[in-house]
Amino acid sequence: MPQRIEDYAVIGNCETVALVGRDGSIDWLGLPRFDSAACFAALLGEPTHGRWLVAPAGAAARAERRYRSDTLVLDTEFRTDGGAVRVTDFMVRRDRASDIVRIVSGLEGRVAMRMDLIVRFDCGSVVPWVTRQGDGRLQFIAGPDRLLLDCDVEARGEDRRTVAEFVVGAGEDARFSLTWSPSFREPPPRLDAREALDEVTRFWAGWARTFASGGEWDEAVLRSLLTLKSLAHWETGGIVAAGTTSLPERLGGERNWDYRFCWLRDSTFTLLALIGAGYLEEAKAWRKWLHRAVAGAADDVQTMYGVAGERRLDEIEASWLPGYMGAKPVRLGNAAVKQLQLDVFGEVMDTFYVARRAGLASTEDSWDLECALVEHLETIWREPDDGIWEVRGGRRQFTHSKVMAWVAFDRAVRSIEEFGLKGPVERWRELRDEIHASVCERGFDRVQSSFVQSYGATALDASLLLIPLVGFLPPDDPRVLGTIAAIEQKLMWNGLVLRYDTGSGADGLPPGEGAFLACSFWLADNYALTGRMGEARALLERLLTLRNDVGLFAEEYDPVGKRQLGNFPQAFSHLALIGTAHNLTNVAHPASARANRSTKPR
Repeated sequence: MPQRIEDYAVIGNCETVALVGRDGSIDWLGLPRFDSAACFAALLGEPTHGRWLVAPAGAAARAERRYRSDTLVLDTEFRTDGGAVRVTDFMVRRDRASDIVRIVSGLEGRVAMRMDLIVRFDCGSVVPWVTRQGDGRLQFIAGPDRLLLDCDVEARGEDRRTVAEFVVGAGEDARFSLTWSPSFREPPPRLDAREALDEVTRFWAGWARTFASGGEWDEAVLRSLLTLKSLAHWETGGIVAAGTTSLPERLGGERNWDYRFCWLRDSTFTLLALIGAGYLEEAKAWRKWLHRAVAGAADDVQTMYGVAGERRLDEIEASWLPGYMGAKPVRLGNAAVKQLQLDVFGEVMDTFYVARRAGLASTEDSWDLECALVEHLETIWREPDDGIWEVRGGRRQFTHSKVMAWVAFDRAVRSIEEFGLKGPVERWRELRDEIHASVCERGFDRVQSSFVQSYGATALDASLLLIPLVGFLPPDDPRVLGTIAAIEQKLMWNGLVLRYDTGSGADGLPPGEGAFLACSFWLADNYALTGRMGEARALLERLLTLRNDVGLFAEEYDPVGKRQLGNFPQAFSHLALIGTAHNLTNVAHPASARANRSTKPR
C-alpha cells in the first residue's frame, strides 16, 4: 500500500527537493533541478521505479519526525523493541554537484537497520551501470547522470539494487551520502557528512532569523516561508509551484499535472508574502526572474516558465509509470503553457506595482515592458480564454479573467498617477472603466445575487473571492457579499471551498476533486475584509489542522477521506496561508495592500 501524500516530508537545497516518507524511504527526487527527470520515482509507481530506504529491518517500527528547529533538516526517530535510532536527512549544494545525506544515530539499545537503494534514471525508466571506484564509492551512471554512494557500512548488489544490513547501538552512527554530478566531469570530492550537517543547519537557521515576527501564527507562517524557500532556485530566483508531478487531485483519476514550473499567477501572492515577512532579497530575486521570463514580444507571454525562464515545457505521458495509486496518466511537462490566460497580465502588472510601492527599485526598461504588455492586452482582453484553472474544455469569457484584465489597466493607471511614469493614462482609464462595466453587467447573475464563473453562465467559481482582494469592488459591496453567500451555499464541502462544480463540464475532464486549499484561505480573507473576524479565525485554525505532522500542504484536501490530494508541497497553498495569517494580524494586511491604494505593504 503506497504512503499517503501527507506521509511525506520535504528536504531540499534550493535547487531541487526530495520527498521522504514516514517509513524512511525517499520516493521522489529529480536531479539536478526541480524539473529534472527523477532518479527516484517510486512515488508514481513501485519501489522498482527508484527509491532509497534507510529504516529498521524486520518488524514495523514506530516513527516520529520533526524538522530540526527552523531548518529543512529532517529528524525521524524510529523505535523498536530493541531500541531507538534517529535518521537525519538533508540536502547539500556544491559547485556542479548536489548531495543528499542520511545519518543514522543510535539513541537507545541496538537496532538492526536495512538500506535499500534503487537508482532508476529518467523517471524510473533507465537502469544505471554500477561500478566501485578506487576510493570505495559506488558509481551509478547512465547517459549524462552520475550518482556516487559513499557510506560507512558494507553495501552489495542484489537484484539490480544496492542493499546493506547493519546494526546501530546507542552512541554510534552510520553515514550515507549520495552525490549527483554530470557523468562527463571529474567526480566531486567526498563529502564530510557531519561538517555538511553543521553548514546546512547554519544556512537554514540564519535564513529563518530574518523572519519578521507577526503574532500567534508565526510557526505556521515561518514553516510556509521555509517551504517556499525550498521551492526557490538559489540562482535564477524562480519559484516552482510544487516539487512533484502527477499527484492526483482525485484518487485514481486523471487530474494529474506537472507542477515543477514557475507560474506567473503566483507572482503577486509571492511578492506580498516575502515582503510582509521581511525577505526583501528574495522578493527582488523573484521580481528579477519575472522580468526576465516575460521579456520579449508581448504577444509571446506565457502562463508559466521553466526554472530559469525556459519557454518549451512540452507535455508527454510517462506510460511506463503506473501513477500514484493507479492515477494515470503520469505527465511530464505541462500543455497549459500554450493556453491563453488573460489573468496573468493582471498578475504581472500587479506584481510590478506592489514592488514599486514597497520601495523595490525598478528600471526604465521595466516600465517599457509593462507598457508593451498592457498595449497587447488592449487588443485581446475581449477574447475568451482558458481561465485561472487552465481548463481543457474550451475557452470561455471567464469572469475572473476579465477582473484581472481590469487589474492590469488599473495598476498601469496607478503607476502613472502615483509614480509619475509616462503612458496613455486617459485611454487606459477608459478601458479600465469599460472592463469594469462589462464584468458587472455580464458576469453578475441577478437571480443568484452573485458573480458567476463566466459571462451568461449560472455556475459559481471560487476565483470570484478575489474580486475584493484585488480592489475590483469594496468588500462591503452588496454584489461581493452576495457572491460570498452564494459560494458558502453552493461551493462548500464540509466547511472547505471547492474551486467550482467539476460536473459542469467546463474543464473537459471527469468530475470530482478535493477542496482547494488556497480558495478556502481566500474565503477566510473575505471574512476578514467584511468584518467577520471570528469566522475568519475559525476557518484559518481549521485549515492549519489539515497540515501534515511537519507543517506541509498539498494542493487540495478530501474532508471525507481526510487526506491531502494533489502535488506536494504546494507553493500556492502555503502562499495563501501566509496571506491569511498576515490579514488577521497587524503585520502586512496583504489583502488591504493589494486592494487599497492608500495602504502600502511593509
